[in-house]
Amino acid sequence: MVAKTLYGLEDILAAELRELGATDINPMNRSVEFAGDLRVMYAANVYCRTAIRVLQPIRTFRCADGDRLYREVRAVEWGRFLDPAMTIAVDAVVSHSGIDNSLFAAQRVKDAVVDQIREGTGRRPSVDLIHPDLRINLHLHENHATIALDSSGESLHRRGYRTEAGKAPINEVLAAGIIVLSGWDMALPLVDGMCGSGTFVIEAALMARRIAPGLIRRQFGFQRMKDYNRTLYDKVIAEARGRVRKEMPCRIFGSDSDGAVLKEARANAKRAGVDHDIVFEQKDFAVQNPPAGPGVLIMNPPYGERLAVRDIEALYRMIGDTLKAKYRDYTAFLFTGNLAAMKSVGLRTSRRITLYNGPLESRLLRYEMYQGSRKQKNLPE
Repeated sequence: MVAKTLYGLEDILAAELRELGATDINPMNRSVEFAGDLRVMYAANVYCRTAIRVLQPIRTFRCADGDRLYREVRAVEWGRFLDPAMTIAVDAVVSHSGIDNSLFAAQRVKDAVVDQIREGTGRRPSVDLIHPDLRINLHLHENHATIALDSSGESLHRRGYRTEAGKAPINEVLAAGIIVLSGWDMALPLVDGMCGSGTFVIEAALMARRIAPGLIRRQFGFQRMKDYNRTLYDKVIAEARGRVRKEMPCRIFGSDSDGAVLKEARANAKRAGVDHDIVFEQKDFAVQNPPAGPGVLIMNPPYGERLAVRDIEALYRMIGDTLKAKYRDYTAFLFTGNLAAMKSVGLRTSRRITLYNGPLESRLLRYEMYQGSRKQKNLPE
């Protein structure tokens, strides 16, 4: 199988899969190859915080044109996976190949599938782009094609709690990955001083309570597949529920100056089942009073799309000044896509990690706000 993820999170996802019992684990670019049975596939969808999709490859081949693509896809025994009454959708990603149009590639895959089913049964599956019974994935790179079944259905970053979102919400998978990269031990207090719609603090609370993200979702793609094992899935869910901590092992704080977006954050936290585990407060970052250190701060400040250069530089300078003044013995992490403005923080970074927020190259910056000797052992070097 192949689990898709975001750039920079491959090793984190590999560790998650290993913990679930996956074998033959091979981190790649934005994905992780692994082996496992149906239980592992179900568990990967339910538990993995840094997976976007879990794919089950069924055929690989060389392909440089639409006719070859059609023939190779039609060679698959689709009756194993699909009945005429079922609906399908095809997702295609193409790059550096003879076929350079993903919509054309998806159309040829769809034609091959429905033509084969119609020839064998006299009926053809219909297309449902929103909620298909079977989602088929084509990955075509340098004329090497892989056809896979999508066991996830809707992207796994859509946990189900965030129907409300601020102006620039961070992807849930990215937020979870950043929290893991911070080295937070789920015992120290965690603070997000510009929490927006609450993604960082909600993902942190889910981790601390050991609530699997799949417990919030209502549907996975594998539940519509022909080989779906309801008994096995119920067992995976029961085990996930049995792991949930009843008590919160730490304190988590989210604040924002925008009252409307903070209301959305509270609603999102309630849907995630962690509203009682997070302290929300409406305050500007400069006047917040965090709990005494040691602690961890993780923030995703505005990138400056709606701010003038002078204003964004002033904002980042204020962040640096506030960290120095109020966050003694904290390890602070700023995630930003504004590579120029981050210089205005005025603090020395101890680590810089390249990540992407959508197509935007970004940085996760680590600042150690220690004074005196460095004796804190809870945080990684």
